[in-house]
Amino acid sequence: MEALAGQVHPAPGAYRAARGEWHRRERRRRLTLTLLVAVVFTLAVLAGLWVLNSAPAGSGAGFGDERPPAPTAPPSGG
Repeated sequence: MEALAGQVHPAPGAYRAARGEWHRRERRRRLTLTLLVAVVFTLAVLAGLWVLNSAPAGSGAGFGDERPPAPTAPPSGG
């Protein structure tokens, strides 16, 4: 086994080629992840805006309420 292992020699520049390939794959992976995050974020924002715009006109948390507040009884002095 040692004799066979002694006959194996790496090709010149093999490390540089492997390192370059690794860097290319890493850049592609990061770019893919960045694009995926951007697409998911955009879809979430669009879905949120669609939900907000599809609500009925009268429904809300009181921001568009045109009615005056109900009168309150004055405090009793006794």
